Order: sequence, then structure tokens, then C-alpha cells
Amino acid sequence: MSTTNITRRLCANALRALSMDAVQKANSGHPGAPMGMADIAEVLWRDFLNHNPNNPAWADRDRFVLSNGHGSMLIYSLLHLTGYEVSLNDLQSFRQLHSKTPGHPEVGYTPGVETTTGPLGQGIANAVGMAVAEKTLAAQFNRPGHGIVDHFTYVFMGDGCMMEGISHEVCSLAGTLKLGKLVAFYDDNGISIDGHIAGWFTDDTAARFEAYGWHVVRGVDGHDADAIKRATEEARAVTDKPSLLMCKTIIGFGSPNKQGSHESHGAPLGDAEIALTREALGWKYPAFEIPSDIYARWDAQEAGQAKESAWNERFAAYAQAFPELAAEFTRRMKGELPTDFSSHAQAYIEKLQANPAKIASRKASQNAIEAFGPLLPEFLGGSADLAPSNLTLWSGSKAINEDTAGNYIHYGVREFGMTAIANGISLHGGFLPYTATFLMFVEYARNAVRMAALMKQRQVMVYTHDSIGLGEDGPTHQPVEQVASLRMTPNMSSWRPCDQVESAVAWKYAIERQDGPTALILSRQNLAQQQRTEEQLANIARGGYVLKDCVGQPELIFIATGSEVELAVAAWDKLTAEGVKARVVSIPSTDAFDKQDAAYREAVLPKAVTARVAVEAGIADYWFKYVGLHGAIVGMSVFGESAPAELLFKQFGFTVDNVVAKAKSLL
Repeated sequence: MSTTNITRRLCANALRALSMDAVQKANSGHPGAPMGMADIAEVLWRDFLNHNPNNPAWADRDRFVLSNGHGSMLIYSLLHLTGYEVSLNDLQSFRQLHSKTPGHPEVGYTPGVETTTGPLGQGIANAVGMAVAEKTLAAQFNRPGHGIVDHFTYVFMGDGCMMEGISHEVCSLAGTLKLGKLVAFYDDNGISIDGHIAGWFTDDTAARFEAYGWHVVRGVDGHDADAIKRATEEARAVTDKPSLLMCKTIIGFGSPNKQGSHESHGAPLGDAEIALTREALGWKYPAFEIPSDIYARWDAQEAGQAKESAWNERFAAYAQAFPELAAEFTRRMKGELPTDFSSHAQAYIEKLQANPAKIASRKASQNAIEAFGPLLPEFLGGSADLAPSNLTLWSGSKAINEDTAGNYIHYGVREFGMTAIANGISLHGGFLPYTATFLMFVEYARNAVRMAALMKQRQVMVYTHDSIGLGEDGPTHQPVEQVASLRMTPNMSSWRPCDQVESAVAWKYAIERQDGPTALILSRQNLAQQQRTEEQLANIARGGYVLKDCVGQPELIFIATGSEVELAVAAWDKLTAEGVKARVVSIPSTDAFDKQDAAYREAVLPKAVTARVAVEAGIADYWFKYVGLHGAIVGMSVFGESAPAELLFKQFGFTVDNVVAKAKSLL
């Protein structure tokens, strides 16, 4: 081994030592992957990765994703050694409450962590999204002689990522989109929690990725720095395909008794084995001690600052040549909206209210996209092979597989992959992604939806065909419990609008929201527009408001959303004609309503009025939080049936007579 490689191995061993020591101190964690991938990480981070520890948010940095997020001590050790604000004390606090080093990498907790990983396969999906964002942003902003967007996305992934179905979805699309700046390193160690994977994973992974349209570098020795460097250089030189480096590694490398075994995967090595590992690696230093010369070799602060400074100079020249583009790039990377968006959007909403139309809320959504799209060049839309049904295309849509500077992605039938890719696009910056499928198929995407909420990432999720109202396709396509599930997800905002006006308000809310994803839950069937005063129109954005009322305190309150608001209004008409003092409350967004001050919520739903009827063609149990034990719910407690929508609504009790009867039973 050359002197250079001896130095490299020492640098890699620093990663191994920190990883095994932190896992041992926490008495939990995964030392095997960090120890096995340390040599790959050393080459990538010291020879190739463009980043600046002094500014983790530098716009043109390379993105690094640890898809096998259980190996989190690898990235924490890398961040510490290269000069990010991740101290030795942070490493010693691994997996402890409120530390910067949680059990799996979490964006927002640790400077330099680009995305939250842990659910296997989603990291590579996020990386695909980041690479899509880089390629599209470059096409939109770069000009001859001015390449201000020019960076790679690197991802580490293990056997578990390869087994997860989402990796098939997103890597297939990545090949189709020719994402040449996406480079994946496959930690091919043949081990998972249950042991040697030969009993349950025998895919020809290289052939699989070649079939996807990837450039594959086979037979890379994951413990030979020169081989890793050559393979990485080869991958970077291929510009029209993403690259997969098949890196053969030994899990828990350096541990005399546990390397190559599942015993090193997800448990501390133990003090005795760590002592033996130190001896085997020739690592002479105690726990959490790194020699100053090793720190010096790893430190990337000065080099990183120089790289960013050089980019700043290029950007200054770009700004001089293209001032409007430079200002637009800066705005979009900050995630700021155009200054006139809110006023234009509000004017559109008021215009809709003044010009009633009976249309499906999915169509109202498309109209809103058509109105807002020209104002928002950051829009990057898409649908999971349902654009004609979800109605997410608009007159300005350009598919990115036909125009690299486009703004629309045909995701194919990949609901899970679509949602996770959009998370990566959001994390990259410069875009506001919106995605779409039938509400029922949120079930395929569910974990990526949850990750969007966990990471508080901006994504607008359009879910159409929202209830039994879609009709003949039957219970396989008729959502029942999905709206409640979305509403109960922390950080998620969910809107089920009752007409074109509420639909436009929901879109405006979703676009302006900065702290998480928004689900827009939309009908297939046409919905009558409701009459409103200016005050009622203004109150839609508060999530819930009084739509129909009586003089004085009501005896009874109807609560409804979406298509059932029309039904509640019809029941209100009938009871009002009979002299009952009733109120209709439309709650298009329960989370937005719940965030209002107590005085407003009391004004809409006074506690003294216990006679309440909730009406929604979704799971009934959700509504107990609003009607209490003394109220009634007209909702679903079973799956739907295949029949025309009007027959289904009658079959399941969504009729004026049934709603009125429920109300009278409370009076």
C-alpha cells in the first residue's frame, strides 16, 4: 500500500473509530455500515465533494444523501471532521434527547444533513429529486459562459435500499430522465439484519440498473481508495446517465470477530471487541480522540470557503450580465414568493365569488393552477399517470423530459416514488413542487407523505376522486379513511373544499405556507358554489367559518366539508323553513381552524350548542372531536360499493331526509 493510501486509511479509520465509539457510548446504533463505507466516504468527501462547512446552505454545493440512514454515525463523523458545527460533544450525545445527532439523520437538526433518512429507499428517492432540481434549475438559469448551477448529487445506499420497492420506481425514472449528475455508491456487503442476504436477495443489481439506463461501474473494491477514486472519476465523466458504483465492502470492517457478520449491523461492538478493533486497525488513540494531523487532513473549511468565494465571483458576473435572472434565482433559492402573488391570488378568489360556477373541485383546482402558474415560475408539477383525471396540467406546462427547462414531470404509475422525489426537489430549493394522484392511492405514497410532514417540506399534494362520489370504480378506488389519516398527521395541512372559491383559497394557502406540506382533497363530481358575504369569504382561510346562520344563538349546528356542504345547506334550508334555528359551518381545513384563537373558534362553534351534526363522506369517527358525545355523524363506517354516485350517496345515508332526521333526533 502506498504512503498516500496509508494516509487515506488513517483518515478512514478516524470515521470508523468515531462511529464505533459513539454507538458504544449510546449503547445503541449501527456501527457496521459506517465502518464498512468509511473508505468510500473518505475518497468522496476529501477528493470530490464540493461543499462549505462554513455555509451548509451554499446554493451550488454538491448534495450528499445517506440513504442507508441507520449508518448515521458515518455522516456525523464526516461533518465533525470536515469542520461543520458538529462537535465531539455532539458525537458523544449520539441518540440522546435534543442532540444534534439523532439516531437517524434529520434535516434541520444537524448542519450539513440534506434530508431525513431512515425509511430505506427514500434517501435515493430524495436524491433523484435533488438531481432533477439541479438539472432543471440549470436549464432555466444557466447561460453561455455563466454556469451558476453546476453540482452533483451523491448518495450512499445499501442492500435494504435496493430491496425496497421505491428504489425500483425512482431509479427507473432517473434513468429515463438521464440524470447525469446523480452518482450512487452501493454498499454491497451482502448482510442485513437477518444475516446473509443470499437467502432472500439474489438480484443481478448491476444488470437491473443497466436496464434502467444507468451507467454501472462493476467490481469496485470498496476498501481500495485508488479503485474508488477511479470509479468516481468514471461516473462523473458520464453526463447523460446516472451512475451506480458497485462497491464490494465488508460490514464492520476492522472488527476481528464481527466484521462480515450481521452482529455488527445494529448493535454496539462491545468494549472488548472495540479494543481488538483498535489494535487491528492500528488506531492507537482512546475513544473520541483524533490526532491533530488527521483533523488537518480532513478540514474542509478553507477549501470550501474558497470554492464558494469563486462561485460568488461567477454569480456576480452573472448578475451583471443578467440582473433579472440573478434576482429571480436568489428569490427562488430563498423560498420567497413574488411580492405581488398574494394580491393577485386574492383578486382571483374575489372574481370567482362574483362569478358562480358549478364545477368539480378538481376542475376548480386546475383553474387555480392556470391562474397562479404564470405568477410562479418555481412551480414544478406532476402526476402519477393521472394528469387527465387529476387535472394538473395547465397551458404553461412543459414536460421536463421534452424540455429540460420545463416545469412538469410525468411520474408514471409511481405514487410513492413521485412523493419522495418531490420531497427531494423541495429540499434542494428553487422549486415549489406539486404532485397528484387519486386520494385512494395516497396509501401507496403514505410514508413519503409522512416524511414530507416530518421534514416540514413544502409540497402541494393534489388528491382527487375524494370519496364514494367517484362512483362506479367501486371500493378499491373509493377512499374512506384516508382524509382522517391525513388530518391526523402532524405538520400536514389538509383541505377539502366545497366549491371553486374554497378550492382557490386552499391553493393560495398551500402556496404561501412555509412550514410543511398541504393536501388538497378534491371531488370528481360537480359542486354548487355557495353564496358568501365579504366576511365569510375572508374567513375561508381560517379553515372553518359560518356559512349559513340564524338570528341569535342556534339550536343546532351542521358541520360539513367538500361535497357534503351542499347537503348540509339543503338540510339547513328545510329545518329553517320549519322554524328551527340552525347554522351551517364549513370546515375545509380542520388543522387551519384548530390553529385559530379560542374566541374565533367559540364564535363559530359555541360550546353551549351541543346539538351538532357532522356530515362527510369519509370515516365517521374522526368527527367526534367536533360533535362530542351528544352529537351525530353522517359518515362512513364501511367500505363503498360500485354504483353511480347518486345511488351510493342514497345507499349510505347522504340524503337531506337522513341528515334532517339525525338533526331532529338531537333537538
